[in-house]
Amino acid sequence: MLALSVLLGGLGMLVIPSLAFAQSSAPSPESVAVDTVWVVLATFLVFFMQAGFFTLEIGFTRAKNAGHIAWKILVNMSISAIVFWAVGFAIAFGTGNGFAGSGGWFMNVAPDKVNSVFSSLAYSNVPISAKFMFEFAFAAVSLAIVWGALLERTKMIVYFVFGVVFIGFIYPVVGHWIWGGGWLGQLGMQDFAGSTVVHLLGATSAFVGTLALGPRIGKYSRRDGRPKPIPGHSMPLALLGVIILWLGWFGFNPGSTLNAMDLSFANIALVTNMAAAAGVLSAMFTAWLLLGKPDIGMTANGAIAALVAITAGSGFVEPWAALVIGGVAGALMVVMVLAIDRIHIDDPIGALSCHGISGIWGTLATGLFAAPSIVSRLKVGTPGLFYGGGFHQLGVQALGIAAVFAFVLVTSGIVFYGLKALVGIRLSPEQELAGSDFAEHGMWGYPEHFVGPDDGTDGTALADRLQGAPPVGHGGKPEPARA
Repeated sequence: MLALSVLLGGLGMLVIPSLAFAQSSAPSPESVAVDTVWVVLATFLVFFMQAGFFTLEIGFTRAKNAGHIAWKILVNMSISAIVFWAVGFAIAFGTGNGFAGSGGWFMNVAPDKVNSVFSSLAYSNVPISAKFMFEFAFAAVSLAIVWGALLERTKMIVYFVFGVVFIGFIYPVVGHWIWGGGWLGQLGMQDFAGSTVVHLLGATSAFVGTLALGPRIGKYSRRDGRPKPIPGHSMPLALLGVIILWLGWFGFNPGSTLNAMDLSFANIALVTNMAAAAGVLSAMFTAWLLLGKPDIGMTANGAIAALVAITAGSGFVEPWAALVIGGVAGALMVVMVLAIDRIHIDDPIGALSCHGISGIWGTLATGLFAAPSIVSRLKVGTPGLFYGGGFHQLGVQALGIAAVFAFVLVTSGIVFYGLKALVGIRLSPEQELAGSDFAEHGMWGYPEHFVGPDDGTDGTALADRLQGAPPVGHGGKPEPARA
């Protein structure tokens, strides 16, 4: 009896404060603290997704570009942090008009004005610094998607110039349209964590970049134009990246609640996980059917495609629908990777299919599967077609996709093709063949692969050739010319 009394008393201590929170119009310090800890933890998970992009991109590409890719990740995280703090956050979430926000530059806002300046985020009681950090991590993910399709042939100046424009204008405008009180949000577009805002946006910019750059040397046969595989140097690294990204998505989708007290983040995590699992198996079997083997890279990308697809609906759909959304995304990804390659668009890691096509599917799927009870609670849009909601929500989703694609296509095209005309955006053939590591940084990510034996010689044939010196043999003398 004593034990039962203690247990009931403990439960009462947990329930009574909860009832007090529910009955009070003002949040308690305890609830704000819990919400803030959750949002900051989710931010760390999303931030750690950069490590996932890092290992995924390195694994799917050649060793001669590994150091450059690592450098690129750090540079773009830094650009994202500073530019989004200065202008991006204000444009995306500042109170303004249907097109863009117009207040909160450099986050220079008096504490008592925060909710009026950033009214689109006022539903969450966490500090504005926590909200900014979470949204910055999202912006950095979207920019990382852009570069996945442009690897192994892009000049470093493109990262600086396009990164500033993307984080300072392109991404924030789209974010405002859907999340910041803009015109698509007012129409009721459902994009809970960013299948369109983050993923389709990044993939559309990547699509423009691939067209401006052209394919890598040797990707397509000169004789008949058939695609030729350019294998990545480490599939274990690539799959490690997938696992890291899968983990990061538990911050990406559930963290988008910006609160923990209503416990909805747990269901969002479940939905996210179910979709990813379905995507892996669906991609594996589709690749097995089309290619004759359960391709490792396709199986891995099945998880990414499914996670992208469920991102829009993660806060709106039930677990059974997540299986359908993820499964379709995995199969569609395999088909579209092959189709995109056949039309000579060179995408080294499958970013256009994983983030673009899957982003479109996931955004549309929300218009099919949004559950009435969840829509009623969130007060965003209407139930999906399969719940008797009609075609209205599906139409809003399609309109949002078309508007975002057109806007990003034009703005990204201006930047990429402008840079191409002014300074060039592609490495020279000699630089591309040597690899970005040596061409752009004068060093290698894996020096032992290129520097040669530790026997006192002056370097490798590759390094000497790039520097205009004759190759040096093991005896310290120039090697004889070979026929």
